[in-house]
Amino acid sequence: MKTVHEQHKYETRKNSGIQLEYLDRGLVAAATSEGIFLSWRLLGNEVSGYSRNGLTGTDFNLYRNDAMIAVVRDSTNYLDPGGTPDSVYYVCAVVDGQEVDRSADVTPWAVPYYELPLRKPADGITPAGQVYTYSANDMSIGDVDGDGEYEYFVKWDPSNAKDVSHSGYTGQVYIDCYKLDGTLLYRIDLGVNIRAGAHYTQFLVYDFDGDGKAELMFKTAPGTKIIRYDQEGQTISETYITMPPEDIAAGYSHSDDYRMSSEDYYNHIVSMFMRWHSHEEVVAGRWPSTLEACFGIEQRYNYPLSRRDAERLADYFLDVYAPSRSGRNNLRSFEGFILDGPEYLSVFRGHTGEELETIPYKPGRHDDGLMWGDYAWNRIEPGNRVDRFLAGVAYLDGKQPFAIFARGYYTRAAVAAYSWDGRRLKETWFIDSGWVSMNNPFHDTLRLEDGRHEKFGSLAKQGAHSLSVADVDGDGCHEIIYGAATIDHDGSILYSSRAEMPPESKEPGKKAKLGHGDALHVAHIDPDRQGLEIFMVHESGASGPYGYSLRDAATGQVLYGGFAVEDVGRGMIGQVDKHNRGLQTWCSEGYDSDEAFGLMTCTGDRIAAQAPGTNMSIKWAADMTTQIINGRFDEPVTIDDWKRGRLLTAEGTVSNNGTKGNPCLVADVFGDWREELLVRTKDSSTIRIYLSTEVTDRKLYTLMHDAQYRTGIAWQNVVYNQPSYPSFYFASDIDWAAVPVPQLYLPRTSQKC
Repeated sequence: MKTVHEQHKYETRKNSGIQLEYLDRGLVAAATSEGIFLSWRLLGNEVSGYSRNGLTGTDFNLYRNDAMIAVVRDSTNYLDPGGTPDSVYYVCAVVDGQEVDRSADVTPWAVPYYELPLRKPADGITPAGQVYTYSANDMSIGDVDGDGEYEYFVKWDPSNAKDVSHSGYTGQVYIDCYKLDGTLLYRIDLGVNIRAGAHYTQFLVYDFDGDGKAELMFKTAPGTKIIRYDQEGQTISETYITMPPEDIAAGYSHSDDYRMSSEDYYNHIVSMFMRWHSHEEVVAGRWPSTLEACFGIEQRYNYPLSRRDAERLADYFLDVYAPSRSGRNNLRSFEGFILDGPEYLSVFRGHTGEELETIPYKPGRHDDGLMWGDYAWNRIEPGNRVDRFLAGVAYLDGKQPFAIFARGYYTRAAVAAYSWDGRRLKETWFIDSGWVSMNNPFHDTLRLEDGRHEKFGSLAKQGAHSLSVADVDGDGCHEIIYGAATIDHDGSILYSSRAEMPPESKEPGKKAKLGHGDALHVAHIDPDRQGLEIFMVHESGASGPYGYSLRDAATGQVLYGGFAVEDVGRGMIGQVDKHNRGLQTWCSEGYDSDEAFGLMTCTGDRIAAQAPGTNMSIKWAADMTTQIINGRFDEPVTIDDWKRGRLLTAEGTVSNNGTKGNPCLVADVFGDWREELLVRTKDSSTIRIYLSTEVTDRKLYTLMHDAQYRTGIAWQNVVYNQPSYPSFYFASDIDWAAVPVPQLYLPRTSQKC
């Protein structure tokens, strides 16, 4: 049965609003010491106005054991002191005094969290004979079957996952799709040709084609396969992705293994040296014509080099030249990297894991990092800058979601945007800064900032360890905030931020790029300014103008910032002190440092010498202030309030990624507008989904119906996980009149009464 209200809600014309997800009521109940706490969703298209404490529109009748116990108008939660663990609840939406739909029945959780069972992959062993185990890592969510309830995607990382700059073999990466009851729908084995680590696999879960069911997209390679299961958990099929015909014709196969041993790397260097005379940069006259000139030694050999002479130079490079640049340059033990072979972008059906299309990943790696600058600094790191990947979802036309995939941010940066129509990936635009020119790939002294491309060269060297997506210029379309530069919705460069170097820097008075950084936040930070702001930390140290900066998101103009001699490795925003208007900003003084610049207001005034943690925030409290998630390595995950202290200790759980202390996901997955904490148990046997049970009198639609927030959840798993922020000012002193009423198109594939 379909009600009149459902027709009004879900049969909106596709072109009349922005495409987001149809969601069910998301009703959950949990036992507390004071009774049964219940929480449910207000949908974005159920809002008609605002009041002193929230939004108005649909109200709710709450039922226990088929008897109405409350009419709830001012919020979407309720504490039932008369409830018991055996009570059965449902909620009905009320419009113009009439009940128009009913939620599913729920019974209370015994504790304020739900456990999602996982199926942990078996241990493995590397080619070097090292045993590794698995733990759950990043997560994402999407409705893959169109029923209005989210499914849960879990990335499994091996215990030997590596930062992209660290040598060594890694185990394979897996991505699982689970129903909320723990049913494993399928597992995708990325294969031996995708390295494990935060920088390699950025996976997007989203309904890109508007059929009401989410797809899955990420970078793949020969050997990637889909494993499907039946209801009993037994394997029913294993299917490799489809390699392009030209790769099959070239002899590539799914049995290929491109992981390099130390011997492979030595031979790779020898081959590269033998081809030195024909390298494009040597032929163009930009690089020295001999390797001896690159290394600063007297010429010894004739070019083209014979293999024997190339081996002598390779020995010199590995044993003398590289160690002389840095004691960490132990390239004789370099192994485990994948510097050759095809790279793909694949789309999978979210419900079944079926591969829908596979295309070459753009841009390709080109080389082992030589032209990306991986050999040019004192620390020589083959395979580092070349294998830095980012991804995101953006509403480039203000209506439909597009997939964004990128490569590079330390030097060259290239970004591609795709639409998906259910059959084919179509490139919308592609921008590439071009190579950042060097005068010596083994010891560059030019230190140029821009790439060679006339239009897009300013994108180089500005990227961060994440990206963000927001409508920064108010035109209704999303831009991509690529670190210290912003890409407009049409693929042009909106701006690339620069500032004057201060007197205490290495080059006072010089106009320099803000540069790369590890943390990036885009939100309405200062409610008394129009539009959004960007808070970012930078790692340039004395070579850059700022260690941290707050800038206008529309123009890139720096509003305030601070110089730092060292890398500022962490930064965060949020309203942790509601006695100061706006969101506060704070950051650490050095990488992984506990020292801080202090807590600052949205206008840059310092209000406290110390500051909260910087790993992840959560919208957990009833008053709309910000809380901080803490816990690293084997410590239990906690939620802390700057003023009230510890609100939750999630005993038996641990965070991910060592000192970064990331939960698996922080998102508004059900219940009211507050975020849930998704974190793994110590043995990765389950994901716990923690619910805030603090009663709130504030009424707001689910954050998942704000496009900036929803796309933020899609990219939260990208590299160094960052929080997601809505497009409006979210804090204790929220202006309800300024909260946008979404104009939505909610595709739906199934009907329930």
